[in-house]
Amino acid sequence: MGFLWIQSGWIGHDSGHYQVMLTPKLNRFVQILSGNCLAGISIGWWKWNHNAHHIACNSLDYDPDLQHMPFFAVSSKFFNSLTSYFYERTMYFDSVSRFLVSNQHWTFYPVMCIARINLFAQSFVLLLSKRKVPHRVQELLGLLVFWIWYPLLVSCLPNWGERVMFVLASFSVTGIQHVQFCLNHFSSSIYVGPPSGNDWFEKQTGGTLDIKCSSWMDWFHGGLQFQVAHHLFPRLPRCQLRKISPLVKELCKKHGLPYNSASFWEANVMTIRTLRNAALQARDFTKPIPKNLVWEAVNTHG
Repeated sequence: MGFLWIQSGWIGHDSGHYQVMLTPKLNRFVQILSGNCLAGISIGWWKWNHNAHHIACNSLDYDPDLQHMPFFAVSSKFFNSLTSYFYERTMYFDSVSRFLVSNQHWTFYPVMCIARINLFAQSFVLLLSKRKVPHRVQELLGLLVFWIWYPLLVSCLPNWGERVMFVLASFSVTGIQHVQFCLNHFSSSIYVGPPSGNDWFEKQTGGTLDIKCSSWMDWFHGGLQFQVAHHLFPRLPRCQLRKISPLVKELCKKHGLPYNSASFWEANVMTIRTLRNAALQARDFTKPIPKNLVWEAVNTHG
């Protein structure tokens, strides 16, 4: 089940970026089938989130893929309680955040094992909000299909113990994909503020990390192993990324731009090192936790 969700996720990613079918209607059908019906994740929410990520790659306050407070912080800049311009809220660094971030290099993989719960919740939050969502009814019906067949499948198991183990196992296996999403960006260059049109190319190459692998493992990474090429040419089909990756590498070398790559193991080590560095800084109790405006208002005198 976990591997089914991973592969349907890659298909959803592909169909969200470019047309994988012969007509737009068939492509939309694949999006709803792979995202909403099979995975229980709104393809509308994914595109809203993912488009922002591609526009403002690795901006701490504009890229939602780096905004995981209070659980994770890839930089001590989050300790200044940054404002998320995507979620339109302040990411407060308080005592709870300090505790969670201080141990994030230990909790990273366990949290990734249940990260799907957050995606389920985010899907409903968007679709039930007042925000304008294209094909809202279609999206909700797709989620309804998922929440009919998946609980029905789980109910076929003989007892609650096996049902709980099945759900946890399927979530944990899919956690591999959630880790893959993080490897490409967590250890890369970050910045604060909106992206600029003049340095878009530099921001994309500096904020991404390729995963080195053999061609027979391309199915496992779903095209994300060529992250630099994918960010520069997001509408290029997955099957073409391996062909143009050497050309992109030469282009970066020609213009003195970063082109970062590492093996799957090395990328995991780099990610944990980044989380650990931020965790150790969060443990520095000589630096007081910044008080937010609500705190200051409550404690106002006179």
